[in-house]
Amino acid sequence: MSEEFFAAYDELCARWGPDAERLDIPTPYGATRVNCLGAKEAPPLLLLPGGRESSATWFANAAQWARTHRVLAADLIGDTGHSVPAPGRSIRSVADLGRWLDALLDGLGVERTALAGHSYGGWIALHYALLSPSRTNRLVLLDPTGCFAGYRPGYLLRALPMLLAPSPARVRSFLRWESRGAPLDPGWLRLQEASAGFETVRPVTGPRPSAAALRALNTPVRILFAGGGRAHDAGRTAKAAAALLPHAEIDVLPGVGHHGLPHRAAAEINALVGEFVDRPALDAARPE
Repeated sequence: MSEEFFAAYDELCARWGPDAERLDIPTPYGATRVNCLGAKEAPPLLLLPGGRESSATWFANAAQWARTHRVLAADLIGDTGHSVPAPGRSIRSVADLGRWLDALLDGLGVERTALAGHSYGGWIALHYALLSPSRTNRLVLLDPTGCFAGYRPGYLLRALPMLLAPSPARVRSFLRWESRGAPLDPGWLRLQEASAGFETVRPVTGPRPSAAALRALNTPVRILFAGGGRAHDAGRTAKAAAALLPHAEIDVLPGVGHHGLPHRAAAEINALVGEFVDRPALDAARPE
């Protein structure tokens, strides 16, 4: 099954364009695959995918953002993709995630970056911005989970069979349910189905960031919620985020689901995220 997965992965990465590069960056937790696009001297934009996703998921976004940024999309350690965990040393805590990202940025030669994450990747990105504010000049969260509200019980119940005994058919059925029957990119769906046979480690879990920590965050934040998603109530979660991050720019994108959000709403996301990360450096910190 891994051969099928990597074939689908390569097909999506090919849609980044002929100038994309692949790097394997050593870290204390293992080698991290980073797919890169854009001028090396351009300001960096690090992308973190959702759980059981991979850097290939940014196939509809990378080329647009690479016009002004050096796009650096990582495969999460211990998840699907080409990153290889170090024997005997796994990522088990938020602190480990922070150390991994510090080492990854060091290996890439990046001192400070714009950081974007989708779903679980958004949870990681938010925690990292709180842990290492000096290394994050902008933060983009795409329908982040576990940050401002919990999952809907119905979503977890529907996902449980797929999580306990994953198969291509169960993955496909779940994604079609979550997307409410909307068309899914065939290449992306093929990758998701093939991920059922990919052995992964248990993702890091933990409490949401504290209200005090969020209110003290000085990094400019852009949050886009999936209005048609089933993972959580987008409207209520957006209100909770606005109360905790009063300086954040928050929108709910109507009708789009949680999974596949980066490509399902690519036109809107490319424009909104691009405008946010392209702003002059003088706007890099929110007003007090």
